Amino acid sequence: MALPEIPILEGDYVRLEPLSHERAEELSAACEDGNVHELWYTVVPNREGMNAEIDRRLGLYGQGTMMPFATIDVATNKAIGMTTFMNMKLENLKVEIGSTWMASSSQGTAINPEAKLLMLSYAFDVLGCNAVELRTHEKNEQSRAAIEKLGAKLDGMLRNDMVMANGTLRNTAVYSITKDEWPAVHDGLVARLDDLEQAEEA
Repeated sequence: MALPEIPILEGDYVRLEPLSHERAEELSAACEDGNVHELWYTVVPNREGMNAEIDRRLGLYGQGTMMPFATIDVATNKAIGMTTFMNMKLENLKVEIGSTWMASSSQGTAINPEAKLLMLSYAFDVLGCNAVELRTHEKNEQSRAAIEKLGAKLDGMLRNDMVMANGTLRNTAVYSITKDEWPAVHDGLVARLDDLEQAEEA
């Protein structure tokens, strides 16, 4: 099934725009913010591999399995990371949100919860998905905590699922949100963003 054109998803703090080489230099700077490209438990491109990673993601879009985005900080209008809809199975009305990384200085802000709100809204309300999946390394406690904070449920563990760059084996934690759970997840994300906004104003 052919994918629709990659949309622009914009909120108050973040804009998700179609990934392109125009943002390559900003993304290269972002991957070196906190040296997130050196983390062993996730896969983040380094400066030298950034253009190849952009090409890889755009190639998967051409194959109909991925919608890649650059994550833009609205306040600076600069790219601070990437995210995607991946393993897209629109015939089954299911997608995965993944291949996400962000500059260290942008983590813990309103950007990630708002990005998830925008993506989940598009998946459930525009694409009509029955479920949205999120996966991460079993040992990536920061990512797992963020996913669980969304309200996603743990479906299970894929053992020895991937070989990481350092040669270790990754057990993959698989989470999902169903369309029946989406209204509560939506309200929870809106409440989190309201709390963050009030904290900034205080």
